[in-house]
Amino acid sequence: MLVYPRIGVTVKSTLDAKDKAIDRILQILREEGAEVFLDISRMRGLQRVCDYAVLQEGAPIDLLVVIGGDGTILRAVRELRDFRVPILSVNRGAVGFLAETRLEEADTLVRQLLRGDGVIEERTLLHVEVIRLGTLTFQGFVLNEAVIAQGAIARLMDLRTSINSEPLATFHADGLIIATPTGSTAYSLAAGGPIVHPRLYAMILTPLNPHSFSQKPIVVPGSSHIEVQVLTQENKFMDHQVSLTLDGQTYVSLRRCDFVRVSMGGETARFLRCHEDTFFSTLREKLQWGGWLEDEGTGEHV
Repeated sequence: MLVYPRIGVTVKSTLDAKDKAIDRILQILREEGAEVFLDISRMRGLQRVCDYAVLQEGAPIDLLVVIGGDGTILRAVRELRDFRVPILSVNRGAVGFLAETRLEEADTLVRQLLRGDGVIEERTLLHVEVIRLGTLTFQGFVLNEAVIAQGAIARLMDLRTSINSEPLATFHADGLIIATPTGSTAYSLAAGGPIVHPRLYAMILTPLNPHSFSQKPIVVPGSSHIEVQVLTQENKFMDHQVSLTLDGQTYVSLRRCDFVRVSMGGETARFLRCHEDTFFSTLREKLQWGGWLEDEGTGEHV
């Protein structure tokens, strides 16, 4: 008996219906007797479309299967709306840091997971707001990070930052990354930020190329409320465009004196896993992080 009888399926936009992952996953779901809701708008050339209900906002699904890489997962989390619905990911991307299974494993693992042989892993989300002249102009959730950065021409910017209304710093830098522990292994890591275990309730602030040696990345409690005021000066080149980017996908234009407020609003993304993730094996396998010696004769760890 299926624990998740109604299943939504979404894919990486560049995949088409000929991709063997799509065909194989749909075959497994049909054989298991699941009712499938398909994100048809992102599939090209799919035959027998009428066999599937359309996946759209508010669809009554119990599980969302994501076929793609980490970028597809980030997009799916943002569009899901109902964060109570768990996500099962099949990797068809490059790194696949967030993905649970590869296509070669799908025939066995997906069937087991649909029948309840798995665990739910929760990852905290950031709630991001933009305030302009005292009015809320944008809000959204992110799984990895929110990034405030300069426009087309590279130039340092000033970002006055406070934590719980207490001044932290005015970052004179290319920008500022505010990341979740999940996002600590993404853009923040590339910018020199620390790796933070995803079970920690925390946020990471990583300045991009700060002009001051003392402005280093900092980890703050997840209960904190972060506020960043844009202080970039307008200039004769009219290139003072400042942007807020969420998970590398959603773009919001900012103006001088806008406020960006970031907090952990209590929402989590839920991922269906085969077993409880140790995180450290993921670091070693997918980021080739650190090193681990083995005895050449026995293959055992030493």
